[in-house]
Order: sequence, then structure tokens, then C-alpha cells
Amino acid sequence: MIDDEELVICRCEEVTKGEILEVMEKGAETLNEVKRLTRAGMGLCQGRVCRRLVMQIYCQNVGKKPEEIKPTKYRPPVRPLPIETLASGVKSIELDPDYEGI
Repeated sequence: MIDDEELVICRCEEVTKGEILEVMEKGAETLNEVKRLTRAGMGLCQGRVCRRLVMQIYCQNVGKKPEEIKPTKYRPPVRPLPIETLASGVKSIELDPDYEGI
């Protein structure tokens, strides 16, 4: 049986509930601080999977309702880019004749 604190909340960055609680105990006061310190919500899905769970844990710990909490900054990519495009130094994917999209 898994201990509650070993429960993985952010699968992309493998952040556990215990890690989220730990940074809050050490002084993280906002959701953005929790996000920066744990990387929960910064993975491939950009928080689409874990954002609500992190908010729930945060709210339970501080004793507030979700509507009372300022949400984290959300910076989704404009559009997905192949890593090769970023590594090649091409300024725009429209200039890359090999770009086929995703």
C-alpha cells in the first residue's frame, strides 16, 4: 500500500504529494512558489493533468477555497515545436523547409 505522501501528483515531473507539502512547510506561500520549487505543472502537459490536484493540496493545507487562491501563471506553448527546430537555431519554423508539423 502506498503512503499518502508517496502519491505522485505530477506525473510529468514525478512530484509527490509529500514534496508539495514539504515545500509548503519550508515556507512556500503561493501556488507559484510551490510550482517553482517542485516543478509540478511544468512538465510536458504544462499542468493540464496535475493543476487541480496541486491546487487541492494547497487549499487543504492553507485552509482556503480554490476561488480564494490566485491561480498559477500558465504559459502554454503557442504551438508545439520539434526539438530539432530549437536545436538548429532556425528563427522561425516557417523558414525550415523540413518542418512537417506535429
